[in-house]
Amino acid sequence: MRILVTGKNGQLGKSIHKIVTNNEQTNEFVFVGREDVDLSITDSIASYFSHNNFDIIINCAAHTAVDKAEEEAVFANQINHLAVAQLAQIAKTQQAKLIHISTDYVFDGESDKPYTETDTTNPVNIYGKTKLAGEQVLKEIMPTDAIIIRTSWVFSEYGDNFVKTILRLGKERDEINVVSDQIGSPTYATNLAEVILNIINNKDYQDKKQSTEIYHYSSEGEISWYDFTKEIFKLSKVDCKVNPIATEQYPTPAQRPRNTLMDKDKISTKFSIIIPFWKESIKHLINTQNNN
Repeated sequence: MRILVTGKNGQLGKSIHKIVTNNEQTNEFVFVGREDVDLSITDSIASYFSHNNFDIIINCAAHTAVDKAEEEAVFANQINHLAVAQLAQIAKTQQAKLIHISTDYVFDGESDKPYTETDTTNPVNIYGKTKLAGEQVLKEIMPTDAIIIRTSWVFSEYGDNFVKTILRLGKERDEINVVSDQIGSPTYATNLAEVILNIINNKDYQDKKQSTEIYHYSSEGEISWYDFTKEIFKLSKVDCKVNPIATEQYPTPAQRPRNTLMDKDKISTKFSIIIPFWKESIKHLINTQNNN
């Protein structure tokens, strides 16, 4: 199979690349970034696919800067919604399967229990609204042969993410303030990459025309940004005091949902996936960095 991965310079794209280059592959993987096909330009997308065909498209590309999206709504909508519509139409024309990465931010965070895939969506910021629009248009264009994976709090050894930012701040300062009333679960990009590769190697997925489905994936466990920070410092042996603060004490351009815990039973059952606890994931990342 010929497989395209968009967003090659992002955390998930790089994590998929790391795995497929370190393991023998029977499939041909093609990784593209903005310099290869610019999802903000309709003609760039059309031009690229006019001479490239694939069996599977994995769309890891997105406008993920949550606060920036508030002032770049048109640009965020192009990447997270309109480009997804174009990719879906191309996949349908090429009779390719499409795996699209979405977000927990499609929810408003007001639930008192983990969100399931069928729960009502109600995004509270531009990022969440554009990602939800992308999901909806994908389902309309491709009622079959597409998978949407909603994930949350992605971290990795690559790019800008919460773990790297916190470690930098912890080394620069004696104490920091971190929000303690936003709850979710982190996702190690390598774990998500492994899940995606597990799916595309699943024989039923390869052989059957199946209805388009939404799945949730993140690490197991419930945590706040404050608790996450405390564990990062503990494992990294960083001596920095962490003060818990309320969301109202740390105003941001984009509103954040308070509780975006997601139920992962559907994906773990369907693809026989064992989901690691968040502490295992962060411990693995920090051990990997310490050994490099």
